[in-house]
Amino acid sequence: MSVVYHKRLRGWRFSLFNLCLGCGHALVIFNAGAYIAMLPRVAGGLGVPPSFATWTQTDYMIALALAFPVGGWLARRFGEYRPFVAAFLVFGIASFICAHCTYFYTYLAGRIVLGFAGGLTLPLGQALLLKEYPDRRKSLGIGVWSIFTLTPFTFGPPLGGWIADNLGWRYLFWLNIPAALAIAGIVGALLYRRGHQRHWQRFDSVGFMLLVMVVFGLQTLLNQGNDWDWNHSAYINGLIVFIGATFICWIVWGLSVRRPFLDIRLFTHRNFASGVFILFTGFLCFQGLLSLLIVQLQLAFGYSSWEAGLVFLPMAICAKPMASVFHEIVKRCDARLLASANLLGFAATYFWLSRFDDPDSFAQLFWPKLLEGACLGSFFVPMTALLLHGLPAERQWRALELANLLRIAAGAIGIALQGIVLYRRAPQHLTRFAENHGAFELADHPTLATLNSLGFAEPAALAKYAKLAGRDAVLHAMNDAFWMAGCAFVGMAALVWFAHPTRTPVKVSVEQELRRETQELLAEEA
Repeated sequence: MSVVYHKRLRGWRFSLFNLCLGCGHALVIFNAGAYIAMLPRVAGGLGVPPSFATWTQTDYMIALALAFPVGGWLARRFGEYRPFVAAFLVFGIASFICAHCTYFYTYLAGRIVLGFAGGLTLPLGQALLLKEYPDRRKSLGIGVWSIFTLTPFTFGPPLGGWIADNLGWRYLFWLNIPAALAIAGIVGALLYRRGHQRHWQRFDSVGFMLLVMVVFGLQTLLNQGNDWDWNHSAYINGLIVFIGATFICWIVWGLSVRRPFLDIRLFTHRNFASGVFILFTGFLCFQGLLSLLIVQLQLAFGYSSWEAGLVFLPMAICAKPMASVFHEIVKRCDARLLASANLLGFAATYFWLSRFDDPDSFAQLFWPKLLEGACLGSFFVPMTALLLHGLPAERQWRALELANLLRIAAGAIGIALQGIVLYRRAPQHLTRFAENHGAFELADHPTLATLNSLGFAEPAALAKYAKLAGRDAVLHAMNDAFWMAGCAFVGMAALVWFAHPTRTPVKVSVEQELRRETQELLAEEA
């Protein structure tokens, strides 16, 4: 059967195509960022504890991560537009399940399918867009696509909070349905019967299933460890054994097959190993702390979803401009220097946030978040240059698939890990407070006297005081989490110098420049 190739889109069709792909990309990323602000309301709506609601975000991100390499295989096997259209149809169906069902585990399954379908569209959409641009204008296509990369994530929390407060959290999914179906229908119509040269490549189904069991098992362990009291539970101990055995099987399988699902041999390259470790750890801290702060602002400090989301709006001011600047600087500087400066900037941000002591002071969060936005915008470019340095061109896309999977999975793991930090540290601060305030001293405490003067009876005043003490313990536990993240980023800023120096030649071909820009953009996805 001959392959039928069509000319590139022109005129209004080309503009509509760009708009649909950009909106589809923004829709998937928005569903990751906006949902964080909704977690407390999701817990209340489903009638589950907040720790259970966290599963629906972490499992969504794990599914998103696993879909990235699968999307690349589908593009080579079936072309880009057919899997892209099918993925958005599934995205719409999964959104309907999430919007309609009230049973927690059915809802969780819908979120997982939603994440996997959304993850497929990210690499497919970028490849579709760039194919419609001639070589001399591909940089313009990369610029168009980059607009829809960081922006939806930084604007997601405030908009998601507004939806949760004014429309209800389920409207996130009701709004997904017409948007996803419209994108699928328009892109399918514009590219109908578009030809593609198929590459018959075997899918490593065994490696994929082993990896699914490892990452979902690890995420389940982190999600449920606190609820099951860790190693005091036979279920948790059995899960640890299962994850360890499956991980060993996956490593052995990945080293024994010719084209594994993920090329773990890449870790023999020093720059790739260093870069991916920093990328993984950095995103683990960033995503986990973002979720921790936005949820606790609502649960412990009484913020609305909209107000909690607004705290992250300053990140949008500097994120994209810094990314554009670093795209140019990395061509002339050693990526290790840029990465080290960026990591120290993150460390300064988190040390600054660890001094947060007034939940009602927006200024205490505005300026650190402004700096964090600048650091986020300058994070991906030098790290991509670092981890790809020294790899042949034919292995760079495989390296990006592995790096993206680990980075997105790190975000899910970080959300669960920061919850564990809070779970461990808050009771210790509450215990320390109780030890420092004995019964006789407590009776004369000025706060209790103030509450009594306001008309609180003694039992009510004591209960109110206990609530304020609990709130203070949460605040100190959050500061501990920020301080530990700051120390981790200082360590990573030193680790980056163990990699080989990366200096890009001054004169590079247009093809090499386009490939570099595309790789940097793909590393910023989700």
